[in-house]
Amino acid sequence: MQKLTRIKLVRVQYVPKTLEPGLLYVSEEFGAAVHLCACGCRSKVSTPLGPTEWTLEETANGPSLSPSVGNWQLPCQSHYLISGGHIIWAGQWTPAQIAAGRRAEEDRRRAHYDARDRKRGGFLRRLWQWLKSFFR
Repeated sequence: MQKLTRIKLVRVQYVPKTLEPGLLYVSEEFGAAVHLCACGCRSKVSTPLGPTEWTLEETANGPSLSPSVGNWQLPCQSHYLISGGHIIWAGQWTPAQIAAGRRAEEDRRRAHYDARDRKRGGFLRRLWQWLKSFFR
């Protein structure tokens, strides 16, 4: 297995069945970025894109995907960043670090959706406004 050092962006509507190493396939329509693991194990890595997931930036040098890609569910357990088309290898995480990272992800999601609900007035307020609209 040969570790990758570079990755290129390919925009697609649908992710192809057969993936090529060194390519980051991005479907804006489905909000997903998919690639083969950069360690060379050929495992498919899917990263959802969105405000509570990964963010993609297209730079002149290549794609940047944030946060890092931690393949904790794969046998290789590789961990890397994709920045300006470069693969930057990060250290292995302990099981405690993985658990803490997953908790932090959930906290970010919860904070995002809680803030969105507060901004929109919350579910009960929206329900009340909808019910009132029938009596106008």
